[in-house]
Amino acid sequence: MKPILTTERLILREMAQGDLPALAAIVRDEETMYAYNGAFSEQETQECLDRQLTRYRTDGFGLWAVVLKETGEMIGQAGVSMQPVEDEQVPEIGYLFNRAHWHRGYAAEAAIACKHYAFEVLGVPEIYSIIRDTNIASMNVAIRNGMTIRKRFIKHYRGVDMPHFLFGVRKDTETR
Repeated sequence: MKPILTTERLILREMAQGDLPALAAIVRDEETMYAYNGAFSEQETQECLDRQLTRYRTDGFGLWAVVLKETGEMIGQAGVSMQPVEDEQVPEIGYLFNRAHWHRGYAAEAAIACKHYAFEVLGVPEIYSIIRDTNIASMNVAIRNGMTIRKRFIKHYRGVDMPHFLFGVRKDTETR
């Protein structure tokens, strides 16, 4: 598959059905998915992949496979997708990585590349990250990406009301 983005260590490309096992290793892990109120089932994992494939066709973007340049291994997903925040849809940078690859800076590296893509290719004036209020690691990635908290809100997910923060950064205030 053709790369959408490349960084020093990573390639971000569209996911395909063949990526299901690598995606499952991420979203079916209880510890990785604590901010999502638990691991996904087999059916939810396929639905997650199908949602991205649909986004590529309808929006032209979505969460992409994050692949290590050095090995070709898919270690996570990151990208831009439209997400609901209360009564509006906002462009959001999302990222989720296989636990075996945490604490190596990959999420921040991918998120920063996605921010530049959103500003330069998609032309959005402001980009966001939606983060559960208990997910300190993801908040730190958003801060490294130049984002600050815009508001706190409740997101209804998997039958649970979950407090979240909306982090954001405007293109015209961004420092590189």
